[in-house]
Amino acid sequence: MWEMVAGLLVALAALAMVLEPLALAGQRVAAGPQEAADDDLEMEDVTESDSPKMRALLALREIEFDRATGKLAEEDYVRLKARYESDAIAAIRVEEQGATEASRPASDRAEEAIRRARQAGAGRRTCPTCGPRPESNAVYCSGCGRSLVAATSARRCPVCGAALADGAKFCAECGGAIAA
Repeated sequence: MWEMVAGLLVALAALAMVLEPLALAGQRVAAGPQEAADDDLEMEDVTESDSPKMRALLALREIEFDRATGKLAEEDYVRLKARYESDAIAAIRVEEQGATEASRPASDRAEEAIRRARQAGAGRRTCPTCGPRPESNAVYCSGCGRSLVAATSARRCPVCGAALADGAKFCAECGGAIAA
């Protein structure tokens, strides 16, 4: 008889444990949308992150698990671990650089951008009317058509801007006819 009562108490305890989450879910819905939204914020899934750092760290965790369960050979594990570690380190450095870049004054960042632009355009020609041209080694300005070749004492081809030999009737570079 006592066994039957003890069994009944155990069964009721198990039933209460099973039904408890259902009762709490009903209370959460009745409490309102704000509390439900707070719960959603706590349950953010990091596996759906777009961050390169998170993807690399999750990949490292995955290969650790695969190695522990015997799904991944040791040489594959070593190769993959090196790859994902370098990816994670690069992503962390990019993230840190972005943080330090944002902490620099705007004037320093602007000066750095100007310096990079000047270095990139060092080999480009400049039109006296339109300014620097986007085409490298252009002979004529794409905006106004003026010659971009520096005037020198030597004659130049009107087509390509190459230096002409004395008395030449045709350009040695492009074959264009030279007016007398």
